Amino acid sequence: MKEQQHSQTSSCAGCGVQLQTGQADRPGYLPAAALGREPVICQRCFRIRNYNEASSIAVDQDDFLKLLGSIGGTDSLVVHIVDLYDFEGSLISGLQRFVGNNPVLLVVNKIDLLPKAMNVNRLRNWVQQQAKAEGLRTVDVVLCSAKRNMGFEHVIDALEKYRAGRDVYVVGATNVGKSTLINRLIRDYSDMERELTTSRYPGTTLDAVHIPLEDGKAIIDTPGIVYSSRMTEIVPRSFLGSLMPDKPIKPLVYQLNSGQTLFFGSLVRFDFVEGDRQSFTLYISNALNVHRTKLERADELYADHRGELLGGPSLEELETIPAWTRHSLRVKRGVNKDVFISGLGWIQVNGTNGAQLDVYAPKGVKVMLRDSMI
Repeated sequence: MKEQQHSQTSSCAGCGVQLQTGQADRPGYLPAAALGREPVICQRCFRIRNYNEASSIAVDQDDFLKLLGSIGGTDSLVVHIVDLYDFEGSLISGLQRFVGNNPVLLVVNKIDLLPKAMNVNRLRNWVQQQAKAEGLRTVDVVLCSAKRNMGFEHVIDALEKYRAGRDVYVVGATNVGKSTLINRLIRDYSDMERELTTSRYPGTTLDAVHIPLEDGKAIIDTPGIVYSSRMTEIVPRSFLGSLMPDKPIKPLVYQLNSGQTLFFGSLVRFDFVEGDRQSFTLYISNALNVHRTKLERADELYADHRGELLGGPSLEELETIPAWTRHSLRVKRGVNKDVFISGLGWIQVNGTNGAQLDVYAPKGVKVMLRDSMI
């Protein structure tokens, strides 16, 4: 009886979810025999920490939105962490209406994935413009890599500058590196010696985790918002390592004539339908297979070789991914644009002569034109 009560009232030290010993397929499960372990963590966190293996657990999105909505009634600093590699896909849509008048500090993570020659000031200006276009008002933008320990001192400085003795709510979509950054904050900014569960798998943090600060306030790590418009949310988990780069991207440049097609694994098809010969620069994981062919052969090639010659998830795994939707995009003359595909990366259109493009991606995945990042 005592064990049962303990499991109902304790929270997992890794992800913050309420612990329970009854249902193995629900959040917070751990075997009763593990209740005496220190720290007490759920079976899911134990597997992630020890085996880098996450079990699939459904979490109600309404709870995410309810938690976000409660921030507006507080006097807090809101730290919104986004993934630079998937900027538009990881930005929380409508965040401003959830947080009310609370200041928003935008922390842009994973800058280590970009080529080292990238101009940081230009990148910061680009982020500010994109955030403004999305209706997000920010007090500052900080660029960093929590994983590589790049620019983290600027995150600490910004917290000191804008917190002003208030609680800090950390919000972000799944898999933007939020828990990795929180772990750094615990070590550098808090008197609490505890690490959250971190993983390459989306949706690791299942409940809000309060991390006490020395002045009596707290850093509150909220669950990640799940956006099905990101490729990373719909591919098999076994393929995430190929889709998500973990080291600097080596851009691939293709000189294409109109009437040529690029396949990105078996996940996305990119058709250069019309325009003068020009170059396209690919910013995608270098573990992803790219195959060039003629547009007239693209249908047949995909039908015969998806999941095999084209690479990507297996044929059987592809059956679990939504069917393709075509996106027709027109790049005007003299304008530099990126074709952004959420969770996959982007293709920079380098020509000045304009181009008509068709992009085929799984239904629901965000595909859009944007001003070039680089």
